[in-house]
Amino acid sequence: MVMLKCLPHKRMHMRMLVLGMLLTATLAPSVLADVKWEEDGWLATIGLEHLEDGDEFGCYGMPNLAWEADPGAMSLECRDYIEDRIDASKWSKSPISTFTPDDLTASQHSIIAGQGFMVHGDETGQESTAWHSSDDVPSKDSDWYDLGRRGGSLEKEIADIDSLSNELDEGGLVNMYWIGRIYDATVRHDGDVLDMLSERDDVWFTTWGEAYSYWAGSQCDELYHNFVNKTFTFEHLNSDSCKSSSPNAWNVPVTWMIEIENGTVIQSSLTEMDESDSNTKEGWRLDGSILYLSVLRGHNVSLEFSEDSEYEVNSVSRFFNNKSSALTIAGHSTTDLFLWSKRFDANDELRFTWLISPRSLDEGIAWLPYLGLGVLITSVSGIWLLLKKDAIQHSKAEGLMDVSTGGDDDE
Repeated sequence: MVMLKCLPHKRMHMRMLVLGMLLTATLAPSVLADVKWEEDGWLATIGLEHLEDGDEFGCYGMPNLAWEADPGAMSLECRDYIEDRIDASKWSKSPISTFTPDDLTASQHSIIAGQGFMVHGDETGQESTAWHSSDDVPSKDSDWYDLGRRGGSLEKEIADIDSLSNELDEGGLVNMYWIGRIYDATVRHDGDVLDMLSERDDVWFTTWGEAYSYWAGSQCDELYHNFVNKTFTFEHLNSDSCKSSSPNAWNVPVTWMIEIENGTVIQSSLTEMDESDSNTKEGWRLDGSILYLSVLRGHNVSLEFSEDSEYEVNSVSRFFNNKSSALTIAGHSTTDLFLWSKRFDANDELRFTWLISPRSLDEGIAWLPYLGLGVLITSVSGIWLLLKKDAIQHSKAEGLMDVSTGGDDDE
């Protein structure tokens, strides 16, 4: 009789197990599908090395959002994704460069800029543009909402050395394209292009955000300077008016051209540069009577000359160190920094704008449906075994009931 009382409880437990298995089979794939992306772990390791080298980290997008549907949410979440993991540049934590598709409206670009992204690229279809040609010189912030693409791609069989050389010879900012991987296929770069670039000393190798910030800094000409007792003192003032004109721009060194009548520099608070220096930094160099002075805003510097001299601050150089052209390389859709960047480790002067994005699980986990099928098969098999076991126990219970009934009759 005790066994008869326990049977209903056992059946209830079995029903709960069956229900749990069915729910597991149903919900497991959907729970995994709610996780839309996986972060790039390389940002916290080799990403720091790229920062020290002068590379930049910008936004490409988030897999769970769409630029056209909500550019504000996209740019905000992408900015948070970057800032939570790595600085955007050695000049600032905040990213200011982003990919945008070519079908957004001007008001949508303004929304993106409201999240701090000032450079939108490339070839975004806007009326105002920057550097679509050597003569397309930006004059206002909104021009940078449509950065041009010049020089083609770094991809082997697609890169065109002659075309790239011609663009660099024409001058202005030349913006190249790079993507290191297409699905499971590794994209090969063109080594001949890299060799050609390494031989040029007239090119400023820079990034999107650095180039924009240099341009923004050059718009402000609030200076302090004098020449007393053979010492030339100079400061590009970091005034409130300068900061408010382009508040999102980084403070990067801007190259000023100063005519010095006579004398040579015998001591300086800055490092002496060479004409071949092609990456942004502070420093000075004297070329004949022209002093090229590359300094950060707010940094008071001094140079001691061999003799007193008359001087005149002429203007700011269009590009760092008075280079005739600038080169940026945008690494589009960088979901794996290691795979995208490893082949360029030996190229010390090249600078990349890595437009990063988390890896989409919808694309990256192709086995997700098979996982759900496996869970379902396992659950159904378990249910079948439980039901079979329940049937056997139920059959035994009925046999005991028959024996018990017969005993009562014998009495």
